[in-house]
Amino acid sequence: MDRKEFCSYVGNDEQVYGVRRLIIDEGNARGVAVYQVTTAGGLEFEVLPDTGLDIGHLRYKGVNISYTTKNGYDSPVRFLPVHDEFGRYFPGGMLFTCGLLSAGPENVDAEGMFHPLHGRFHGLSARGLYGYAEGENIFVGGEIRETMQGKYCFSVKRKYTVPVWGSELTIDDEITNLTPEPVEYMMLYHMNFGWPMLSEKAVLEFPEKRKVTPRTPYAEKGLSKQCEFCKPIDGEEEQVFFNEMESEAFARLRNPELGITAELSWSLDTLPILAQWKNMKSSDYVLGLEPSTCYIMGRERESKEGRMMRLEPFGSVRNSVRLKFSGSAK
Repeated sequence: MDRKEFCSYVGNDEQVYGVRRLIIDEGNARGVAVYQVTTAGGLEFEVLPDTGLDIGHLRYKGVNISYTTKNGYDSPVRFLPVHDEFGRYFPGGMLFTCGLLSAGPENVDAEGMFHPLHGRFHGLSARGLYGYAEGENIFVGGEIRETMQGKYCFSVKRKYTVPVWGSELTIDDEITNLTPEPVEYMMLYHMNFGWPMLSEKAVLEFPEKRKVTPRTPYAEKGLSKQCEFCKPIDGEEEQVFFNEMESEAFARLRNPELGITAELSWSLDTLPILAQWKNMKSSDYVLGLEPSTCYIMGRERESKEGRMMRLEPFGSVRNSVRLKFSGSAK
C-alpha cells in the first residue's frame, strides 16, 4: 500500500503503528521511562532506556511471548551489584543484556575486582535517546556507557530497527573501547521466552551442524530432550546447554497450538556461542536463548581459559541480533 492509499484509510499513523514514550508511576520501577513500540504487523514491545535499553514485555498478535519474573520491572536505583542480590531485582523481559566485563556467575578476577552475577550493564541508564517512525521503519536507541575511574570506559551505541508493516526487530550494537589500553570484554543477549509461547506444545529447532556442551551433569542427562518442553514441575532443576553453530546462526521456537513461530538470528562472527537456558520449574517457567561471546562462566574463569574477546585501544565491534515472528495466532 502506497502512502496515498494508506492516508485514504487512516488519518493518523498512530492508529496502526508508532512509538511513544511513557513514564511508569508506581511500584519498584516508578519514574522509569518506556518506549512503547507498535507495528502494523502485530508486534508490540517495550524498550527500557533506564535499564540498558533492554526489552521488557513483548507480544505478537496479542499473545504474550516474553518472560517476566516475580520481581517485574525494576528501576536502576534498585540495582545492587553485591553478593546474592541478583535474584531480588532480575526482571526477566524479552532482552536482558549481560556484560560488559563479566557474564555468568559472580566472581573475583585476577586483579581482585568483584563482578556481580551477569555484570552491571542492565543497571545502566542510556543517554542520547531517540524514538521515532520514519519511512518504512521505527527507530529506538541511545548510548550506554560502562566506566570506572582509572580503569575502563565502554560505549555501546544501541539501535533498534523495526519495520512498520512487519513483525520483527533488529538490535545493532556498536561497542567501543574509549581508552588507550586494550580490554577484554564479555557480552550476552539474554532473550527470555515465557508462557503461553513456551509450553509443553512448543518445539525448539537448531541448525543440524552444531556442537552442544551441557553445563552440568543434570543438563547432560537431559541432552536427548534439549529441544522439547514439559509442563511446569515443582522444584525442577534448570538445564543449560552451550551451542556452537558451524555456519548458520538461528534458533527457532515453534508453538503449533498457538500457530506462532519465533526465529532468533545473530552475527555469528562476533557472537559465536548460543547459550540455552531451559527452566521448567513451576512459577519460574522460562526458555532463554542467549547469543554470547563466550561460555558465560564469569570473567575470572573465561579469562583464565582464554575465551575472552578483546577490544584494542579505541577499537570497536558490531553485534547484531534479530528476532522475527510469523504465523497467525489461533
